[in-house]
Amino acid sequence: MVMTASTMMDLGTQAPDFSLKNTEGGTTQLADFKQAKALVVLFICNHCPYVIHIAPKLAELAKAYQAKGVEFVAINSNDTQTYPADSFENMVQEKQKQGYPFAYLIDDTQAVAKAYNAACTPDIFVFDQNQALAYRGQFDASRPFRISSGNYDSSKNPATGEDLAHALDCILAEKLIASEQLASIGCNIKWKPGNEPA
Repeated sequence: MVMTASTMMDLGTQAPDFSLKNTEGGTTQLADFKQAKALVVLFICNHCPYVIHIAPKLAELAKAYQAKGVEFVAINSNDTQTYPADSFENMVQEKQKQGYPFAYLIDDTQAVAKAYNAACTPDIFVFDQNQALAYRGQFDASRPFRISSGNYDSSKNPATGEDLAHALDCILAEKLIASEQLASIGCNIKWKPGNEPA
């Protein structure tokens, strides 16, 4: 695991297009969310301790904001050959386990991760009702507490989702979000050999 920060795409950038297979076996695309008051695009995976740390609160927060007209979509871009824990079959199970109320997509070619300049899991992008980037950064300031190699405890510093919630509240209230935003921190995206961004 390499601790990595998000690259912080320029605010105002239009959401890059995507059309990917979801865990229900269908296809989810950017156009599906054109009526959303805001759209949260998350790059996550199954095995990353930083994602596991926020997962319960993420599911709870998503349900609350979906009721307000906000849409969420999660994308797994990791190399599933090298990291079989992130396989499509395990994604299906992970969505059920975590109670994610949003589509969970597989980015086999990693082209969508590259289009978003995604660097880590979780990497979070929030687009306004015009699908222009309004927030990119951390879920909150909490991080999983490392006990030993591969063992983490989230109870010492539980996730709150306050940074993401604040961004969504601003969009829904048609208020500006401060441009000073803190990068998300997590595991690096597991790129396929030769597929690493420059």
